Amino acid sequence: MELITWIIPAAGLIAVAFALYLARDVMSRDTGTPEMVAVGDTIREGADAFVKRQYTTIAMLALVGAVVIGVVIALVETADVADVPSLAGGPIGIMTAIAFLVGAACSMASGIIGMFISVRSNVRTASAARRSLVEAVQVAMRGGAVSGFLVVALSLLGVWGIFTVYEAVVGEVTVAQAPFLIVGFGFGASFVALFAQLGGGIYTKAADVGSDLVGKVEAGIPEDDPRNAGVVADLVGDNVGDCAGRGADLFESTAAENIGAMILGVAVFTIASTAGWPHPELWIFFPLVVRAFGLLATIVAMFFIRGSETEDPMNILNRGYWVTTILSVGGLAISTYLMMDTAGTTANGLPVWLWFFFAGLVGLATSVVFVYITQYYTAGTYRPVREIAEASRTGPATNIISGTAVGFETTFVTAISIGVALIASHWLGSMAGLENAEGVNVGGIFGTAVATMGMLMTCAYILAMDTFGPITDNAGGVAEFSRSESHTREITDRLDAVGNTTKALTKGYAIASASLAAFLLFSAYIDKVNLIQTNRGGELLTAVNLADVGVFVAALIGAMLAYFFSSLAIRAVGKTAQSIIVEVRRQFREMPGIMDYSQRPDYARVVDITTRAALREMVAPGLVAVVTPIVVGLLLGYQAVAGLLMVGTIAGVLLATVLNNGGGAWDNAKKYIESGNLKDEHGNPIGKKTDAHAAAVVGDTVGDPFKDTAGPSLHVLVKLLATITLVLAPLFIR
Repeated sequence: MELITWIIPAAGLIAVAFALYLARDVMSRDTGTPEMVAVGDTIREGADAFVKRQYTTIAMLALVGAVVIGVVIALVETADVADVPSLAGGPIGIMTAIAFLVGAACSMASGIIGMFISVRSNVRTASAARRSLVEAVQVAMRGGAVSGFLVVALSLLGVWGIFTVYEAVVGEVTVAQAPFLIVGFGFGASFVALFAQLGGGIYTKAADVGSDLVGKVEAGIPEDDPRNAGVVADLVGDNVGDCAGRGADLFESTAAENIGAMILGVAVFTIASTAGWPHPELWIFFPLVVRAFGLLATIVAMFFIRGSETEDPMNILNRGYWVTTILSVGGLAISTYLMMDTAGTTANGLPVWLWFFFAGLVGLATSVVFVYITQYYTAGTYRPVREIAEASRTGPATNIISGTAVGFETTFVTAISIGVALIASHWLGSMAGLENAEGVNVGGIFGTAVATMGMLMTCAYILAMDTFGPITDNAGGVAEFSRSESHTREITDRLDAVGNTTKALTKGYAIASASLAAFLLFSAYIDKVNLIQTNRGGELLTAVNLADVGVFVAALIGAMLAYFFSSLAIRAVGKTAQSIIVEVRRQFREMPGIMDYSQRPDYARVVDITTRAALREMVAPGLVAVVTPIVVGLLLGYQAVAGLLMVGTIAGVLLATVLNNGGGAWDNAKKYIESGNLKDEHGNPIGKKTDAHAAAVVGDTVGDPFKDTAGPSLHVLVKLLATITLVLAPLFIR
C-alpha cells in the first residue's frame, strides 16, 4: 500500500481521538441549576428509552435483511462480480451479507453516538447561556462536532476496513474486484438510515406538532412550558430525529457515495494498469484519501469558532465552515497531485491531475452554494421568510400559500446549481483524456465522482452544525422548563433560530450530495451490470431507452415512489400527533392544577404514546421503499431498474428540496414574529399571542413533517434505490 493511503486510517483514528477530547471538554462544563439538571435527566432518559426500542427493532429487521440478501446472492451470483470462480454462489453471498451487517452496525452506532452526546450537551449549553452567548455557541458546536467527527470517521474506517479485509484476507480478490464485493456495506448503511430517519422523524414531529397546537394555540402558554405534557416528548424528539436520524443519514451518504466512487475508479485503474502507470490502485483509493484530508481540515476549523457577544452566531459558525473549505482545497490539491501525477499530461499540455483538481473544486463550490442557498430560503434576514411572516397578518391560509410557494420556488436554483455542477465536473474530467480499450472516455464520469468527494470533504463540519440545532433547541427548552432568568432565554432563543437554519443547511447539503451521488451511483450500477454481462457474454448496457415501454413504466413508478413514500411518512406524523393532542388535552381537562403548577403533567405517558406510534408507523414507508425497486427489477428487468433509478432520483431530489426548504422557512417565519421583527402600522412589534403569531404556528406545524420527516427520509430513499439495485443487480439480469 502506498504511503499516502495510510492517511485514511490515520485521519479516522485522529478524528475519533479528537471527538473524545471534545466530548470530555463538553462533559466537564457546568450543568447549571438543579432544576436544569432535572430537566436534562428527564430528556436523556426518554431519548435513551426510545433509541433502545427503535434500534432493537431495526437490528431485527437488518438481521432478516442480511439473511435474505445472502441467500439471494448465493442463488443468483456466479463469478460475475469478482470474476473468481471459487467465490461464486455461497461465498459471495456470505461476503455480501457480512458487508451488509457491518454497514448496518456502523450506521446504528453513528446514530446512537450522536444522540448520546447531544442529550448531555443541551443542559450544559443552557448553563453556558447564563454567562455568555459565545460560550453557549462553543459548547453546542463542540457537542455537535462529537457526532460529526465520529460519524464521518466511522464511515471512513468502515469502508477502508472492510475493503482491506476483503482485498487482503481473501487472497483471490484483487484491489480492482474488492469494490464490487463491499456494496453490501452501503446497502446496510442505507437500510438502517432509512428506518432510523423515519422513526426519529415521525417521533419528533408528532411530538412537536401535538405540543405546539395544544400548548401555544389552545392553552396560550409559551413553547417548552413545563405545564405542557407534550414538551418532554418534543425535546426528546429533537435528539432522536435530528441527531440519531441525521447521523445515520449522513453516515449512509458518505459510505454509499464512497463505494460508488471507488467502483468508478476501477475503470481508471484498468487504463492505468494497461498503460503501465505506477501504483494504479491509487485511483481506487483516491475517494477515501480526499475524505481523510477533509476530516483533518475540520479538526483545525474547530479552533476558529470564536467571536464577540454582539456578533450574529451564524457568522461564528460560518467562520469555521470557511476555514474547513479553504483547508480542504489544499488537501484536494495534495491528493490529486500525489495520486494522479503519474498519468502525465493531456493533449492540451495540462497535467491530468489538474483537471481532476478543478473537478473537485466544483464539488467544494457546490457545497458552499447550497449552504448559502439554504440560508437565503430559511433565515429570517432574507426575503422568503419575511414574505411568509407578512402573509401571516391575514391568517393561516395566506401563510400556508406563501410557504408553499417558497418551497416550490427553491427547486429552480437547486436544479440549476446541480446541473451546472454535473456538467462542469463531467467536462473537466473528460478533458483529462482517459479512454479505455473501447475508446470510451471514462474521465468524465470519474470527474463527477471527484466532485462528489470534494463536496463530502466538509461533511463532518456540516453535521456538527446540524447537531448544533437540536442541542440549542433543547437548551431553550431546558431554560424555559427550569424557569431561568429572561436574559438566558433570550440567548437560547437566538441560538435556536440559528439552529433552525443550520439544520436546514444540512438538509440542503444532503440533497446536493445526493444529487451528485445519484449520477455517480447510477454510473456505478451501469458498470456493475456491464461487468456481469461481459462475464455472461450478454449485451452491454450503454444507454437507457425511455421510449421502451418497460423502462417508461419503471420511471413512472420511480417518480410515484417519492410522492407515495412522502405521503406515508407525513400521514404517520399526523396520526401520531392526533394521539398526542388528545392526551395533552385530557391532562389539561382532568388535571386543572397543571396551569397553576400545583400538579405535574404526566410526561412519561406522552413519551410512551409517541414511542409506540413512531415505531409502528415507520414500518410501512420503509418496506415500500425497499420492496418497490426489487419488484420492478424482477418484473421488468435491469434496464427498467435503470429508468426507475434516474427518474426516481430526480423526483426525490426536487420533492425533498420543496419539503426541506419550505418547512424551514415556515419555522423561521414563526421565530421571526416571536422575536418582534414583524411590526404593525404604528411600528410596534407583533409578537406572541397575536393572530399573526397563531397563523405562523399553524404554518410551522404544517411544515414540521415536511422538513424533519418526509424531506430527510427522501435523501435516504434516493441513495437506498441506488445501493439496493447495486447489490441485487444479478437478480434483475435474466
